[in-house]
Amino acid sequence: MTATAASDEKPRALIGWRLLALLYDVWPVLALWMLISLGFTLGYTFLGHHAARENIAPYSPLQLLLWLCCWSVAGLYATLSWARGGQTLGMRPWRLKVVDTHGGPPAVRALWLRFGVATLSLALAGLGFWWAWFDRERLTWHDRLSGTRMIRLPKQKR
Repeated sequence: MTATAASDEKPRALIGWRLLALLYDVWPVLALWMLISLGFTLGYTFLGHHAARENIAPYSPLQLLLWLCCWSVAGLYATLSWARGGQTLGMRPWRLKVVDTHGGPPAVRALWLRFGVATLSLALAGLGFWWAWFDRERLTWHDRLSGTRMIRLPKQKR
């Protein structure tokens, strides 16, 4: 590889940076989940004519709908953030960005596939994230399957 090719290549986003961004992104997603849960709780209490201290039954259709809404809003947060500049709030401080395999903006379908596979990866104790430690190109399952990559941007000169 020539010196110019090496300098043009974007640095890969290592797993540590990715996990830091993910931890940072928990907070805005958690706030959105709290708002959704508040809406469900108020609706259940006031529209369902249930006693004020009665909870939504575990594993009931209503609770499953609540979880589906929470998962969907987390997906909207991630995919809209990635589509509008390649970064979520948690990715900005670490200078991470989602791009397609050519370095351009990914298609919305690829971003939803990325989110879905990342969800599965997290459900499997983060196995798809940990895979990056062994992958030759340091790619996660969701990088590979969605045709996207996470890169680390250079520091801005002041």
